[in-house]
Amino acid sequence: MKPRRPHLVIFNPDQWRGDCLGHVGHPAARTPVLDRLVREAAVSFRNAFCQNPVCTPSRCAFMTGWYPHVRGHRTMFHMLHPERGETFLLPILREAGYHVFWGGKNDLVPGQEPKTPYADAFTDWTGFESDGNYHGGLYEQARGQPGSDSYYSFFIGRLNKREGQAWFRDFNWWNVQQAIRQIQNRPADKPLCLFLPLGFPHPPYAVEEPFFSAIDRTQVPPPIPPPERWDEKPALLGALHRNFNLGGWSLARWRELRAVYLGMCMRMDALLGELITALKETGIYDDTAIFFFSDHGDFTGDYELVEKTQNTFEDCLVRVPLIIKPPKGVPVQPRVSEALVELTDVTETIYSLLGLNPPYTRFGRSLWPVVAGERDTHREAVFCEGGRLPGERHCMELESHDPDRPFEQHPYWPRLSLQARDDWPFHSKALMCRTRTWKYVLRIGERDELYDLRNDPGERINRIGDPSVGPVVQALREQTLRWLYETADVVPWTTDRR
Repeated sequence: MKPRRPHLVIFNPDQWRGDCLGHVGHPAARTPVLDRLVREAAVSFRNAFCQNPVCTPSRCAFMTGWYPHVRGHRTMFHMLHPERGETFLLPILREAGYHVFWGGKNDLVPGQEPKTPYADAFTDWTGFESDGNYHGGLYEQARGQPGSDSYYSFFIGRLNKREGQAWFRDFNWWNVQQAIRQIQNRPADKPLCLFLPLGFPHPPYAVEEPFFSAIDRTQVPPPIPPPERWDEKPALLGALHRNFNLGGWSLARWRELRAVYLGMCMRMDALLGELITALKETGIYDDTAIFFFSDHGDFTGDYELVEKTQNTFEDCLVRVPLIIKPPKGVPVQPRVSEALVELTDVTETIYSLLGLNPPYTRFGRSLWPVVAGERDTHREAVFCEGGRLPGERHCMELESHDPDRPFEQHPYWPRLSLQARDDWPFHSKALMCRTRTWKYVLRIGERDELYDLRNDPGERINRIGDPSVGPVVQALREQTLRWLYETADVVPWTTDRR
């Protein structure tokens, strides 16, 4: 029986930069599955942006269509709660008749209960993880001695045959195999929704053959160098640079780390290929919409930094891949689109495809007119936000600390140690307004930022104090104020008696 609505695949890698795709021009990226998809049947958005540069706030935003400030989802430990009237895409799809499979990481709903309060919304949910991926024994062996310039680098490199065999049957591979089983054994009377929030290319940076050797190191671009003056950037970045202690790395070392990251991306591309093969072999590829996007990016050596931050908005952190393949019958002009879009638009695009209008206010905008080629403009500006106010102890993410070892041994110590301090605005609350040509960042407690993206794409020169660009600053501040007021709250759709 053919489903009333199309099947959905939401393939959601973790920490994949928006520039690391072959079809958008990266000279060393090897992403043949995605490249072919865009040539034949999909649109890739070169200028897609997340709404927070770390996992949980970004996922809460793209799963609801709310910005982080709307309901206070601003940290890794403030998730969605049904008792507060916070619903999101997957339960809504279940109510609409979908067989919903969630295969992968969480970073979205509370984990303090044995049974998540949203569990009834999913037909199947698995979160299998392996030890080696998230800072387990392999990483501890590779990171070097405390005080060395590799201790906080998250770099492992190539996995040997034994490690690679163990690693390959990991969180990512296992969950994709479970999704393939869902495809092969799908119910006859319901369409599928497969949500795959996977783990690569999140650090530590490590990958096995053949992906390790597939990346041509000579084609890997050098990272963006640090700014000439750290005091032109937010205080957090200069402090991270000191804490990571990576300033002595040679270009060859950085290229190796970046090549391994690209190998991790290639590995995820291959897993998507396995899923697409299963869709084709079971005859439902044409009836399936595929959404591929990550939650945020990664420094990967830019500014001599690795990993990410929660309140800075360099493009390497906030620009993400977004690729949409519609089901057969929905108009599409395959290409790389230059439209400026947000991840909040993903949920709204799915609702529009299915003819759904869930009863709550959302701020996303459907991308189908852009997918169809009717236009190549979408938003005048995109927004991202992060950080906290002084004294917001509940926003310091103190839950990340490991009580079983000294804090300085924690892999994330360079960032976590700064988030938990109020003696300097290392974690100032901030928001980004980005147009095609300018990026403005409003900060609480420290200097604002303004970058001329045409002449300074690496965002190394803060022009906020330059009087010649005063009119630009004023226009972007007014645009930011208007956006804040428009998105300041969400009024319940159910009214009360008086």
